[in-house]
Order: sequence, then structure tokens, then C-alpha cells
Amino acid sequence: MTDKLKYKDFTGTVHFSNTDDVFFGKIEGINDLMTFEAETVTKLKKAFMEAVEDSLDLCKETGKEVFKSFKGSFNIRLNPELHSKLFENATLEGKTLNQYVNEALIDKLSNEDGKPTYNML
Repeated sequence: MTDKLKYKDFTGTVHFSNTDDVFFGKIEGINDLMTFEAETVTKLKKAFMEAVEDSLDLCKETGKEVFKSFKGSFNIRLNPELHSKLFENATLEGKTLNQYVNEALIDKLSNEDGKPTYNML
């Protein structure tokens, strides 16, 4: 089972309210809060696509960027043993920990032919 929807470059997260008998969700990774809901899966998918189009239209009208911007750094929490092992492996490969982790993340996002599934600048 998946609780995510994809349309264009957008991802929506989905939940179900047992109290209200309705599916609801929001578009992730955008600058505004954009939600959608429906009583059936088919209608939910349509509502999600409509919410994406509404978000695009709103941003076009206001001149606002659609997607959140990312500065390229984030903090992660690791157990100390994993941190140590990553550092050791990076050192053995003659890389910084940052380089090593970047390569591991790129590898994780690569498809079966080894090509990244995103546009790396």
C-alpha cells in the first residue's frame, strides 16, 4: 500500500479519516499549504491533480516560486557506530565524509543502469 500520489513533479501525501469517511492529503515540498480531499480513491486522485494545477496557477498569478528552495545542507542523526564506520570508509577511499555520503545518496537515487533519477547540477 502506498500513501503517496505523484503528478507532474509534485508529491502528495494521503491519509484517511475514519470519523469523516474521507481521504485527505496535502502537496509536499511547496511554498504554500495546498490540501485536497475526496470520498473515493478515484476522486482523490482527481482532487490531487486539481490542487496541483491550482497551485501552479496561483504561483503564476502571484509570481511566487512553486517549490520550496533548499540550501543544500541538512543535519542528520546517526548512531555513533554508523558515524564512525562512515568516517572510516570515507578515509580509506581518500574522501571527506561529505563526499562519501553525497555519493551514497546519489547511488541510492540512481536507477538500475546507474544513472541518477534526478538532475544533478
